[in-house]
Amino acid sequence: MAPTYLSLLVPGTQGLLVLRLLRILRVFRVLKLAEYLQEAQALGGALRASRRKIVVFIMAVVTLDVILGSLMYLIEGPENGFTSIPISIYWSIVTLTTVGYGDISPQTPLGQAFASLIMIIGYGIIAVPTGIVTAELSRGGAPPPVSGQTCPSCAAEGHALDARFCRRCGARL
Repeated sequence: MAPTYLSLLVPGTQGLLVLRLLRILRVFRVLKLAEYLQEAQALGGALRASRRKIVVFIMAVVTLDVILGSLMYLIEGPENGFTSIPISIYWSIVTLTTVGYGDISPQTPLGQAFASLIMIIGYGIIAVPTGIVTAELSRGGAPPPVSGQTCPSCAAEGHALDARFCRRCGARL
């Protein structure tokens, strides 16, 4: 309420009206959503644990988009609406993500066949990040599997399956 009155009295403080959005946080209390925080933390943990895999995947998709967009520019050309490589990359992103705005579309039979291939690849690509996060969720934060090897030097257990040296004293297993 204060940001509203402040914006009426002091010019240039209309940006403070954004603070009113903090009222949305009351929804957690009103709807008793606090009991789901543990599940939200589990989902956040799975996203954090799979962050590197997702970043690598996104970089691969960006690279694929640049290649596919450049190829489409060569196939269709400026006379069919693909006036530059960045425009063609934009089209590739829109097509690969299955958004399909329709503002640019291939006109030649070869371009349409290539677009069909990109659309099918897009459906396959959608499943990959879902699978990565789901695998992490199903793991449930469980530690990686360990071997039953015991260190002959310090009797430590719980070494990784591929360990050749003790995790505690460094002796050869």
